[in-house]
Amino acid sequence: MRKNMVPKWQQEISSFKGIKSTFIIEGNINDFYPMYDMGNTDGAEETPKAFVDLNMILFKLFNESVENSTYDFMFCDPATGIYNKFGDRFGNIEDMMQRYAGAAEGENPFAFGMDRIFKKACKLDDIEKLSSTIRNAIVDTEREKPVCVVMSFASRYISSPTTLEPSENKMFLNLLFASLNAVKIRDQFNTLIMVVEKFNDLPAWFFYNNPNVRTISIPNPDKDIRTIFVNKEYTEFESNPELQKDKFIDVTDGLKHRELKELRSLYQRLLARKPDTELLDAVSIYKYGIIENMWHSIDKEKIANLEELLKKRVMGQDQAISKTVNIVKRAVSGLSGLQHSSGQNKPRGVLFFAGPTGTGKTELTKALAEQLFGDENNCIRFDMSEFAESHADQKLFGAPPGYVGYEAGGQLTNAIKERPFSILLFDEIEKAHPSIMDKFLQILEDGRMTDGQGNTVYFSETLIIFTSNLGITRQYIDANGRERREQLVFPSEDYEEIVPKVLDAIKDHFKPEVLNRIGNNIIVYDFIRSDASRLIVKGQVTKINERIAKQNKITVQVSDEVLEYYYKLANRDEVLEMGGRGIGNLMEDKYINPLAEYLFAYDCKEGDTVTVSVEEGAIRFQKSETAQ
Repeated sequence: MRKNMVPKWQQEISSFKGIKSTFIIEGNINDFYPMYDMGNTDGAEETPKAFVDLNMILFKLFNESVENSTYDFMFCDPATGIYNKFGDRFGNIEDMMQRYAGAAEGENPFAFGMDRIFKKACKLDDIEKLSSTIRNAIVDTEREKPVCVVMSFASRYISSPTTLEPSENKMFLNLLFASLNAVKIRDQFNTLIMVVEKFNDLPAWFFYNNPNVRTISIPNPDKDIRTIFVNKEYTEFESNPELQKDKFIDVTDGLKHRELKELRSLYQRLLARKPDTELLDAVSIYKYGIIENMWHSIDKEKIANLEELLKKRVMGQDQAISKTVNIVKRAVSGLSGLQHSSGQNKPRGVLFFAGPTGTGKTELTKALAEQLFGDENNCIRFDMSEFAESHADQKLFGAPPGYVGYEAGGQLTNAIKERPFSILLFDEIEKAHPSIMDKFLQILEDGRMTDGQGNTVYFSETLIIFTSNLGITRQYIDANGRERREQLVFPSEDYEEIVPKVLDAIKDHFKPEVLNRIGNNIIVYDFIRSDASRLIVKGQVTKINERIAKQNKITVQVSDEVLEYYYKLANRDEVLEMGGRGIGNLMEDKYINPLAEYLFAYDCKEGDTVTVSVEEGAIRFQKSETAQ
């Protein structure tokens, strides 16, 4: 049997018209939609008659023959008032509206026929009068044909669904009365259709426990419908078979038909300026505002040597680096997520770094940004401990209209608009409020998010990295009500013992759907072991001395005996438990501070040499002055 190409939401309306008296239509309400011949019960033809607006779709659906009964239509919106089925707006029919909204007792407000109503339009600023007009139409018993009233932007008649003004409350009482008392004409309900962005933009008491209401959600066009639209609108594919139509349809996932039409206009404009412009380049410009894709400009030789470059900066995490590099190579080549149907729109890659604090999770992320994009600033970091409150998702994605901070947008969405080609680092993700993880589900799956201002932000060119300390320590409240921290794993344990403990803690904390989208990309870091601690100590001493030489023109000489002294200090468990930060704190306390004190106390100046030695188990400094 041939697949039914009619969108599900249209089938749902067609099934319930005449049965339900009220429809609330939400979602993608301002697009173009395929109009099929619904009379074909086998599933309709594969190609729609046209792509039209929602009003035309509703008019078509309700005028498909139902036992020889078709509907009269009234359309209205906050800007225009009531107008005919095609949106013609002319004339003043206040006399008709007065008869219709406030008919005298015994008078039939429809005596002159609905055809005259639909040929003209009038503006009604009085929402009580408008709602009375709609109520009288829905409950009228003397009509020859049922009526369908469509209220576009229905939520815009009110300021807030939770705090209605008296006139707004009266309006929705009229509409509720109409919904509950709709009259049947020829066995078909007079129908009220309310079109809104979200159904909860309307007062809850209007639709809650109202058996006559059916809510219909219009999604963004799926791949099949998008393919039909592209075949119909994009004649470029007929004249140029080399264009990658399948890939184009994939990368435009989430775009509305109106946006696809705009995208084609943009492509034609770009072609006029530069005839060799690629269609996929036009997609990048439409989504991100720029044509240069930084992933495409990454030096292949650098990627080939990436593992060695990262190991020079992050020490003691060879296993983590090797797995990270494999995932990054997939990201650079654009092969991430190809096993999924919408793989082209998912983020470039997703990594989850877990393990002890101070082991190089954040450092490796910064090193990746520098190697891939030439600048650590292309690593956008968020400390998720700052997003633990219930409303914290608004800080990331923007507050909805009417709320404080709406104009500022979201911290995350603003950052991605500015730098769409970047690495996103979410530190200590386990501390984020659960509502934020629900938002991340959409980002990981679809590669996009709509911010509080209604703008679509694309994450399909980002590499997303989460970090976590789950399984390493736990916080609890003791019998005295004091907050305590308990160490769960220790440097004395082997890496093979640590990994399952950390993975179990992650599985216990996060929802399965989150873990499913991360997949096998959870990378557990090891404690800084003895060999790595030696490398870190030597690297920090070298870096400190080089900085003093560059800034102060003073040479600091350190012997192997001094390095061994610091190796022993750094190899203690209480230091290794804190990882690289613990070693950094140690070197600051035991090397930088006494060295700085000596340089100041002995008035060391440009050209001097300071020798560091160990005497009787303590560090000593000796200055050799510049020869005069």
